[in-house]
Amino acid sequence: MAYVITNTCTKDELCIDACPVDCIHPRSTEARFAEVEQLYVDPATCIDCGACIPVCPTSSIFVDSDLPAEFAEYLEKNAAWYN
Repeated sequence: MAYVITNTCTKDELCIDACPVDCIHPRSTEARFAEVEQLYVDPATCIDCGACIPVCPTSSIFVDSDLPAEFAEYLEKNAAWYN
């Protein structure tokens, strides 16, 4: 996985709009959007472009290798969303 979104995500969808390959979900128009606490990056679709990082107003998106220890659980949570 290249990028990880953490629970500080506000689901504002700016990262979704910035993503050129539509790898961040769920969108507000998709089922389960209201149920989830955050958005998730699809590791199989992500092209590692980084377009999502600068548009996130809460700095909730990290390169997996730079993920702070306190957010380590979100690496698995992001991957699990797509399994």
